[in-house]
Amino acid sequence: MSTRPEILFPLFAELNSLDGIGPKLAQNLAGLGVEKPLDILMTLPASGIDRTIRDSVNDFVLPTVVTVEVEIEAHNPPSARGRPYRITVNDGQTRFQLVFFHARGDYLLRVMPVGERRVISGKAEGRDGSVQMVHPDHMVDPAEGDSIPRFEPVYPLTAGVTQKVMFRATRSALTRVPACDEWIDTGVMRQQAFPNWAEALDRVHNPTSPGDVAPDTDAHQRLAYDELFAHQLTLALAREQGRRKEGVISKPTYLLQNKVLSSLPYAPTGAQSRAIEEIIADIGAPHRMNRLLQGDVGAGKTLVAFMALLAVVEAGGQGVLMAPTEILARQHLDSLRDLADAAGVSLEVLTGRDKGRDRAAKLEALKSGQIDILVGTHAVFQKDVSFHDLRLAVIDEQHRFGVRQRLELGAKGRAVDVLVMTATPIPRSLSLAQYGDMDLSILDEKPAGRQPITTALVSTARMDEVIANLKRAVSEGKQAYWVCPLVEESETMDLIAAEERFKILRAALGEGVVGMVHGQMPVAEKDAAMEKFVAGETRILVATTVIEVGVNVPNATIMVIERAETFGLAQLHQLRGRVGRGAEKSTCLMMYKAPMGKTGERRLTILRESEDGFYISEQDLLMRGAGDVIGTEQSGLPRFRVADLERQAGLMEIAQTDARKLLFEDPTLTSPRGKAARVLLWLMEQEKTFQLISVG
Repeated sequence: MSTRPEILFPLFAELNSLDGIGPKLAQNLAGLGVEKPLDILMTLPASGIDRTIRDSVNDFVLPTVVTVEVEIEAHNPPSARGRPYRITVNDGQTRFQLVFFHARGDYLLRVMPVGERRVISGKAEGRDGSVQMVHPDHMVDPAEGDSIPRFEPVYPLTAGVTQKVMFRATRSALTRVPACDEWIDTGVMRQQAFPNWAEALDRVHNPTSPGDVAPDTDAHQRLAYDELFAHQLTLALAREQGRRKEGVISKPTYLLQNKVLSSLPYAPTGAQSRAIEEIIADIGAPHRMNRLLQGDVGAGKTLVAFMALLAVVEAGGQGVLMAPTEILARQHLDSLRDLADAAGVSLEVLTGRDKGRDRAAKLEALKSGQIDILVGTHAVFQKDVSFHDLRLAVIDEQHRFGVRQRLELGAKGRAVDVLVMTATPIPRSLSLAQYGDMDLSILDEKPAGRQPITTALVSTARMDEVIANLKRAVSEGKQAYWVCPLVEESETMDLIAAEERFKILRAALGEGVVGMVHGQMPVAEKDAAMEKFVAGETRILVATTVIEVGVNVPNATIMVIERAETFGLAQLHQLRGRVGRGAEKSTCLMMYKAPMGKTGERRLTILRESEDGFYISEQDLLMRGAGDVIGTEQSGLPRFRVADLERQAGLMEIAQTDARKLLFEDPTLTSPRGKAARVLLWLMEQEKTFQLISVG
């Protein structure tokens, strides 16, 4: 079934087929992302207004929305141009005025004749000892009083669209909701107490009390689950399709891995051993691996990745480790060299810096299979780079590599297994939303011997003291990072620029002691400054957040973060992870400018109390929201209308299990529930998913 089911036609019709919507309004509604009747139904009320009829405005604490029956006593047209039109009314206890600007008197005389009674509803406020209501929302004959909803839903609006338009359009759209077969598992329906889809829509658009518009009602949760389930079904289908792609079976001998393990001064953690087993099982299976290795700062991802690379080398293949920058590629090379020597495998690096004869020799060695493991940057994607037998691609820092590049890399071998590593702990709900098509290995233990980092909060008022302590530490041979938030002087935020801080520290500590890197430097200059620091030639590195990911200098034991309250939680945690990489005790000083806002203070307190990246990322999610945690631009996160990733992590997990269970039982979605799930995919506009459904 690759065409939209007929029962959904009315929901995908033209918007101006709804009551009260003409071409102009249809154009305006596009500002809310509303292009068809279904979109109106998925635009839920954010709150509601109590319009219960009361005896008198005296029953209310003003200003507030008032609904009363009144007698019309007098019309007072404006005395001069630009003045308002006033109508005096009486609710039996109080006389007050209805106020209209730019009003047409003949229209008001017709709908509000003197001596007649009307039910009016609108916002009343006290003014100069009297009460007035400007432009009432409703003015109806008492016989039609029931046409005013007792509790009126309040919808999000955009230019040229009023509440009345939204109310009328949603009523019209609700009449088009078809009776659909249930696509949610019966056990889940029962356990979550979900209403059916049509009933859920009816309830959210017809609230009867403030509690009915809250996002935790059964009806809201049901609609959120539908979005999450459709999304997880798409990811599960992509995962199944990936698994159907034939992979090359790589059976390791463990000879090289055992050599490396016996050369290590420590035993791998339980989490590392578990991850290695999961990866080796994948590369030994007949389908392609698509796995995410998620580990906190310093959890030992590199060792896990190297063992995986050795496994494919043992099986006669080659592996590649991709890093987002040249510095990180060379750093991976340095950290892997001893391990490669212990195993007796050939390890090489390929970056944009390789030119001419040297590059040609590397490409030849790669093609003939003399290089077992290649470490590289984007340079590996170039057309002339070919492997003898590429079996495994390990990609460091996923968010720097797009899906397209993952596919390009996959094309370099017959059926390359892919392992993606990220050092950014991501809350479970987000990793399910972003990487639900991948299998997940988590490193949630720190290797033995990693020193805890002492985290302290210091006011910027104590700057001189901090610089004096730094001078003493440098004289003892220590190295430090000093992170500044901005490169240029910013009038709006008053943050000291990296250049200014560099000059101050150089003056205090001497020439040649302080280096600097920031995002606007040419790459070659940045690399040179980093290399000097890595080699210990400079003792202090003044930097913007370019050092956030991956840089490894074991001798650096001090991290100073200036104006720490302006950074996000995950970013601060990543920066702190740059120290504590050697045997020495390390310190992170978070400098803040007093007085601190509540959010900044909460952030820094969380960091002072915890080094657990997963806990910190969960807190970050609660404080900032999903798009900000991963970075909206490249988040790869789906846009949901009802579901909320921050608050509905539990629902996302249930949706993933439910989706995978359905596909296990019915891979072609042809059972009664499978067919219902197809309708859901059409509803959620995931119809491209049908290309992923297996034919057999």
